[in-house]
Amino acid sequence: MFGSLKKSIQECLEGQRKQRTRLVTKDGRCNIEYGNIKYTKSFLSDFWTTLVESRWRYVILLFIASHTLSWFLFALLWYWVAYVNGDLYWQDPPKDHVPCVISVFGLTTAFQLSIETQSTTGYGVRAPNPFCPGAVTIEIIQILLGIILNSFMAGIILAKISLPKYRAKTITFSEMAVISPRNDSLCLSIRVANLRKTLMIGSHIYGKLVKTSSTPDGDTAIINQMNIDFMVDAGKDNLFFICPLTLYHIIDKNSPLFEMAVDTLNNQDFELVVFLDGTAESTSSSLQVRTSYIPQEIMWGYDFLPIISRSKAGKYKVDFSNFAKVVPVPCAHCAYCFHNISGHHHHSRDGCDNQGFEEIDMNGTLQ
Repeated sequence: MFGSLKKSIQECLEGQRKQRTRLVTKDGRCNIEYGNIKYTKSFLSDFWTTLVESRWRYVILLFIASHTLSWFLFALLWYWVAYVNGDLYWQDPPKDHVPCVISVFGLTTAFQLSIETQSTTGYGVRAPNPFCPGAVTIEIIQILLGIILNSFMAGIILAKISLPKYRAKTITFSEMAVISPRNDSLCLSIRVANLRKTLMIGSHIYGKLVKTSSTPDGDTAIINQMNIDFMVDAGKDNLFFICPLTLYHIIDKNSPLFEMAVDTLNNQDFELVVFLDGTAESTSSSLQVRTSYIPQEIMWGYDFLPIISRSKAGKYKVDFSNFAKVVPVPCAHCAYCFHNISGHHHHSRDGCDNQGFEEIDMNGTLQ
């Protein structure tokens, strides 16, 4: 009992370690941290991008703080105008006194007047006197600055809502990749689907095989990137992304995966990062969707189940319940066997017998 529990904990910790060492997570986030950045002026000079890329909590905090601060600063100006004109209650103005700001007797009422002026909700019992030039000037300045502040904050919120990354979340990849024969070639295949009915224009998919290595001191990690070309039956550029697509990479002598085999795949140390670039039809915004596959997420000798069928009414139906399901298929033990051993295209995944060895009857020899 304790042995199985210990094994489960070790497997869990190993899975978490592999998850942490990903360069790109399954949902497309880059697992990179930046430290000791001293040149913060570059972020301030591009403050618009910095604000748009900030977290929502900071944007909401900035929205509340900027409006509250502007209301309070102008409240101090309204209070100063009322103080100079002798409108405050503790100044004991005479009965025939003409106030510069009507119904402003202290800082609280000045703050309320500031909110009414900047939000343009309309004055009630509190309002500037049109015969007071100072009050009219402050009113004009506050309204203009309030419009600028509202436009700026509305632009940031609208830009964050319309970020392409939210549209990218409606494009999903299969959790696993498979290796199987396809069109007389050994191929690595993945599936990708657009969950919205609106199309992706000019879609282009490609991959990078990323390997990391460290220096003898263990300080510096060097990232090696090799191109992985993906295609569909119609080509690899400008995909017609109207339904889920099965994209495949041909494992030939020019492929970085050519030297791998079914029994050595899980021992490899690499990460296959897949990119999908395109333009959203509804917003015309360019976006990129990313995911990654580690060796443990590549299934050798499996293929995806069919996902598209045609109904009796003549419409094409997509069954997403089979989107990530796979079935075992006959497959070569390695890419070298597939391309160099005749008739080995559909052997089992356990390899083949070496015909160069002579079979010997051990029982007869021992006698």
